[in-house]
Amino acid sequence: MDCLGRLLGNLPPVLPSLKEQIEEYLITPEELPIHDPVHSRRWFPRKPEPIRLYSISLFPPSTCLEVERDPATGDITGLREVLNKDAGATAKNSSSMRRAPGPPEETVRGSSTNFPFWPGGFPEPVLVKESVEAEFQLDSENYIAKHPKLSRGMTFEKPEKVPEKEEEKPVQKATEMVVSITDMLKVDESVLKIFDEKEEKAPSKELNLTLEGLNEEDTTLVKNFNIEAPPKKEEFVLNISEPPKYSPVQEQGTEWVENIDVNAPVDEYNSQVPNPACTYPFELDIFQKQAILHLEKHDCVFVAAHTSAGKTVVAEYAIALTLKHMTRAIYTSPIKALSNQKYRDFKIKFDDVGLLTGDIQINPKASCLIMTTEILQSMLYNGSDLIRDLEWVIFDEVHYINNAERGHVWEEVLIMLPSTVNIVLLSATVPNTIEFADWIGRIKKRKIYVISTSKRPVPLEHYLYTGTGGKSKDERFLLVDASGNFLTKGYNAALAAKNERKKNQQTQGPKHGKQHMGEKQERNMWIGLIDHLSRRDLLPIVAFTLSKKRCDSNANQLMSQDLTTNREKGEIHAFIKRCIDRLQGTDKELPQVIYMRSLLMKGIGVHHSGILPILKEVVEMLFAKGLVKLLFATETFAMGVNMPARCVVFDSIRKHDGTGFRDVVPSEYIQMAGRAGRRGLDTTGTVIILCKNDVPEMSNLHRMMLGKPTKLESQFKLTYSMILNILRVESFSVEDMMKRSFSEAVQMAHQSEYETELRLAEVKLSKEPEFQCMMCKDIEDYYIAAKEYVDQRKMIFKSLFVYPGVMRVMTPGRIIIICYKQYQLYLACLLKIDTKVNNKLTVFILKGRSENASFLAEELKTKEAYSACQEKFEVLEDTSEHMCLEISPEHLAAITNKTIKVNAEKVIDNIKKREIPRFRNDPPTQSVMDVVGELQRLNESGGENISILSLTKDLGVREIKAVLQIETLEVLKSKVMERSCLECTQFKEHFSHTFVRYNLKERIGRLKFLMSEEALQLHPEYQMRIKVLKRLGYIENNNTVTLKGRVACEMGNHELMVTELVLENVFAESPVEIVAALLSSMVFQQKNCSKPTLTPELEKGINKFKDVAENIGKIQKECGLPEPVGDFVDQFNFGLTEVVYQWASGLPFSKIMELTDVQEGITVKCIQRLDETLKDVKNAAHIIGDPNLREKMEAASTAIKRDIVFTPSLYTQ
Repeated sequence: MDCLGRLLGNLPPVLPSLKEQIEEYLITPEELPIHDPVHSRRWFPRKPEPIRLYSISLFPPSTCLEVERDPATGDITGLREVLNKDAGATAKNSSSMRRAPGPPEETVRGSSTNFPFWPGGFPEPVLVKESVEAEFQLDSENYIAKHPKLSRGMTFEKPEKVPEKEEEKPVQKATEMVVSITDMLKVDESVLKIFDEKEEKAPSKELNLTLEGLNEEDTTLVKNFNIEAPPKKEEFVLNISEPPKYSPVQEQGTEWVENIDVNAPVDEYNSQVPNPACTYPFELDIFQKQAILHLEKHDCVFVAAHTSAGKTVVAEYAIALTLKHMTRAIYTSPIKALSNQKYRDFKIKFDDVGLLTGDIQINPKASCLIMTTEILQSMLYNGSDLIRDLEWVIFDEVHYINNAERGHVWEEVLIMLPSTVNIVLLSATVPNTIEFADWIGRIKKRKIYVISTSKRPVPLEHYLYTGTGGKSKDERFLLVDASGNFLTKGYNAALAAKNERKKNQQTQGPKHGKQHMGEKQERNMWIGLIDHLSRRDLLPIVAFTLSKKRCDSNANQLMSQDLTTNREKGEIHAFIKRCIDRLQGTDKELPQVIYMRSLLMKGIGVHHSGILPILKEVVEMLFAKGLVKLLFATETFAMGVNMPARCVVFDSIRKHDGTGFRDVVPSEYIQMAGRAGRRGLDTTGTVIILCKNDVPEMSNLHRMMLGKPTKLESQFKLTYSMILNILRVESFSVEDMMKRSFSEAVQMAHQSEYETELRLAEVKLSKEPEFQCMMCKDIEDYYIAAKEYVDQRKMIFKSLFVYPGVMRVMTPGRIIIICYKQYQLYLACLLKIDTKVNNKLTVFILKGRSENASFLAEELKTKEAYSACQEKFEVLEDTSEHMCLEISPEHLAAITNKTIKVNAEKVIDNIKKREIPRFRNDPPTQSVMDVVGELQRLNESGGENISILSLTKDLGVREIKAVLQIETLEVLKSKVMERSCLECTQFKEHFSHTFVRYNLKERIGRLKFLMSEEALQLHPEYQMRIKVLKRLGYIENNNTVTLKGRVACEMGNHELMVTELVLENVFAESPVEIVAALLSSMVFQQKNCSKPTLTPELEKGINKFKDVAENIGKIQKECGLPEPVGDFVDQFNFGLTEVVYQWASGLPFSKIMELTDVQEGITVKCIQRLDETLKDVKNAAHIIGDPNLREKMEAASTAIKRDIVFTPSLYTQ
């Protein structure tokens, strides 16, 4: 280096020395440019440009050009300027499909500030031109001349009249102005030459029509062919932007459902579908072909098929059609695990597949998107632009609509889907498919084609197993054969075998007293059953055990069994290792991981919600490969997963449904038993029910195996989230949603009938003449009072027979007064009371020979209303005839103090005998004549010796409610008798004339009520919830959604609670660990768990949390909602608070599981759902403008998203 320096000499440096620069910077800081006063006060000269204040934004064109064509020739005849209705439409102000797209980040999920797209079946909003014009009319009389606080202002004077000759032509209104683009283009006439040439050629074609060269048949055809005249220009507008209407919109009152006969063969299927979107290597079933034919026609289909029948083929074909048409399809499933599995299955068949769940988003721009129904619900409410391209929505497991907690989501989605979307419904067999499809067709105004299977592709055989191991291990008795016949012989044989064993063991017990055997006995039973089934080649087995604890204990008892070969063990070991290697650090050595590895190596698996998600997926994949020979599973394994087995075993047929123990219902049994029988591999599927202690009752087994599945029923309910999402869009209403729910399907189906009845009633009322009488001015008041009196009397006597005093006097021979049909206030003799059939009364009455037996309904109502003013019973002039009547207690009018001797049985028998045609002319017996004589004497005397028994004093009715009702009846009677119209000598005739008019008015009012929103079942609850939202400030008095309400729209669940916590700043001072721990109470649902150890900070946070919940609960109670305050507070479960706190603090998963007895799978699911809640709160913080809270939620989400809890699904890798 020194040599190089000597050679180069002392050359000047290329760059200044770094050492010198640092010294200068540290020693002389005043020389830095930031301290230069020139830079600290600088003035920039500015030239004023006021024009910049005007923000000029280009508006979309309000009109567009459309080509006019000759309908006969197709030639262009001109251009027409038409109004663009959706000019300026965006996601923030319009529900139109033609609105401008939103920002790219809102394409998939949408935004809570977006308008949803217009739902199919909703009436399109009509803009009334007159109302709009009237709104913008200026009234010069009401101009404000000056500001209230100013002394003077502007004076508006009427303009002087201009002489007629100078009067200008009135300016045409902007709305009526017609701008002709043709006139504007006339400056350059060469532009229109193309149209002039066309117009010249068009008539020449018509003139050159000749019949030369045609045969006789063609000549006749041409002569008879008429070309209709083209429509007027203003009528013929080709709307090229309108989406294609694949199915014709049915008019109201038509049938919305067509049930397809799947037994009829499909003729020429290949010619009807020459270019199928998807092909299969096997012959399709008839129901699959029928479904595909309708999918090709863009029809909506409802496929209700047996388990494992092949419903997935229909879904795959709909997806293939979207790929062919370059549109989109959405496949919805009820649970997240099923979504992951379907993603894997469809990804193999179709490459362009995406997945959307609460915590994962894979390929959201794919043609086929798989998601849970809640995600689709959110996309519809948030106006996702993805809906524009949507052609098919496939609803899998539609029978899940019966789920009490989540079933309402299916109804909301079906209601909100736009008309451009076609629907495919896949379900297990249900008894009311036509009813459900008719509801969908009616609300969507589209025909639904129902395709059902009549039988399973692989029939099932059901057995009872009474063996307990050893010599009895082969005791299996056929109960239901493959044809569906219930074999009593098999049941009796099983019962005899069980009773014989009981005698030998000398053990007795009640039917359901001891649900399970001893541990050793049960182990021997399972070993014997496995050996029995293995020898008959009935493996693999799915053992449905309707309890997580029983699943684990059964599997643990069989650890000594080995059901796999060495080769299978090698496959299992390699697969588990590959999957477990995805875990981090100590997660690989979790006790459940080690336990499940050893269990699976023996060919035994466990599948329930307490198992870690990744281990559940390992079990499912190994079972699908046939490496798991015995799987203990709960009911969720049967939900939609196509993993059939050779044999299904029921450990028990009783389950706990959250409220108590009950037998498995037919739909649940069919869903689980349907896993038996592998199509193409097995001729029959085997289903075995274990009889551990006792053989179940025959009636219970018959009902469970051969009973009808549960009907699809509406679970529609009002949630605050739905109400707020609908209220924020002015063009929708919550009532529109309610009236289209499945619960209102019957009422909606009758709307057209109500409209027809109302129209006829109004016409009839208009033809009724007005009645005038000086004395009968208050006859309408009499009608109202009389009707109330009659209704009150019926209600009282209907509920009177529960009192001992009444039953004591109501014996055969008691004289009563009845009001039944035309027999108003007739004397009657009581013959019998049938207490088994709603206290039906058999009474004996007299009547006239010439009395008409048939009356019109209006005449009967008139007689009934008129009887309200009568003080005594009806005295008959002719009593030559008699008869027996069967009436209900509500037809009683009074009970008298009079009784007569009567042989009731003989009287009834004689009258029934004389009703037979050949005995009709026989004379009455002496017992009948005695009753006739007594009643005739009472009738002739006019009831001199008869008095009416008081219900309270004489019959001993003392209950407060009943006494108040009786007093009300007396008040109503006095109101009736106070009417001055009763003094009119012709009152009866006058009342008969006016009754028709008043009855019509009442009928019209009732029909209008049935057609109104007040008749909706949920309308009272809706009004209560609206009151709650107003009290809490989520909506204003005019139902406008406030900022607080918009925050609540971001929440996935517990929207009121989370919003209140956010806006009351409960999380402001708490660290992220406390926030995550407190919010876990909203997603943790297990009732029984160990009590957590809480820090003082956690206890303080929980108390605040409960205070907020209690406040909401009290307001709900004050507004009329029935939910108790305590129940609302208790729904927030803090059992996992300590676990989540420690997890967010960084503790390993193995350590936090030592803090609780909650199983690993439930803990993981809780933390995963907690992440979704944290995202909701983060979005809320963004809306209210709280960056600190937003950062805190991001930090909390980051703290919990780690390790085994958020390991990606094996199905998505």
